[in-house]
Amino acid sequence: MTHTYLTGDRPTGKLHLGHYVGSLKNRLSIQELPNTEQFIMIADQQALTDNANNPKKIQDNLKEVLLDYLAVGINPEQSTIFIQSKIPQLSELMMYYLNLVTVSRLHRNPTVKTEMKEKNFETSLPAGFLTYPVSQAADITAFKATHVPVGGDQLPMLEQTKEIVRSFNRIYHTDTLVEPEIILPKKNHERLKGLDGLGKMSKSLNNGIYLSDDEGVIKQKIMGMYTDPHHIHVNDPGQIKGNMVFEYLDVFGTDHEKINQLKEQYQQGGLGDVKLKLYLNDILQDTLRPIRERRAELENQEDYLLTILKKGSLKAEAQAAITLDEVKKAMGINYY
Repeated sequence: MTHTYLTGDRPTGKLHLGHYVGSLKNRLSIQELPNTEQFIMIADQQALTDNANNPKKIQDNLKEVLLDYLAVGINPEQSTIFIQSKIPQLSELMMYYLNLVTVSRLHRNPTVKTEMKEKNFETSLPAGFLTYPVSQAADITAFKATHVPVGGDQLPMLEQTKEIVRSFNRIYHTDTLVEPEIILPKKNHERLKGLDGLGKMSKSLNNGIYLSDDEGVIKQKIMGMYTDPHHIHVNDPGQIKGNMVFEYLDVFGTDHEKINQLKEQYQQGGLGDVKLKLYLNDILQDTLRPIRERRAELENQEDYLLTILKKGSLKAEAQAAITLDEVKKAMGINYY
């Protein structure tokens, strides 16, 4: 049996270390699995649900996201990279699914409610933003995705997709739509926290290290990371919990024995934040240098980048067209 994975990103900015830990490394593993097909969507239509007045932001960042994909090692010969807006079948599928979902159910979606507050949409809510979960259901079912990796905060969105699949198959007495398996991150592998320690790394909060940041910027950001505010002097005992430097060392460090020794020394007193941050800087520079160099090699290869997007979008459209035909047949609207 072939497994089909669907993942994607909104092109609202360059990708950062949070994306690398939370999804990109996982995609590299998925593309090497036997009997597995992976579709990776650049979700420009979904990005427009809260950026409709600034389409240039989406246009400018579409290439940046693609470059980040390729720079980390996603292979377009193994993973199909496509642009959401180039697949018209997705919008038609969404239209049919909207009839299976009530407005009150959309308002109850916890992810939508949270993001409405974050974006101050409570009094002026774009309809496209409210129906975001239905658009996501169209994306997932169009490719008959069997597996969809998501962060825990996106679980309600995927649950709504499963509801739509069940409703469609029940109402139209069919098994056309595939109910996806939700793949949540393993324990302690949720998306990376931001440099400020206030929440997850986020483009909107500007608290991240980007895959394209140069050495100087990376070092500057690391030196400003949140540690223990009460660890003022080198000899002061320091706290490990909530200390972003140690959290990043746990994720990116490979010499676990040394990291454990540093933790003990920090807690006892005698280890300064600067020394600790310089150690993390060395590790992150080694991690990001090859990614940044590969990105620079590809940056001016416009024809190659365009070919990847065209080829991937054509393949994705062909698959979505098959699903749409099956959906219309099940609904009895394949008139001729």
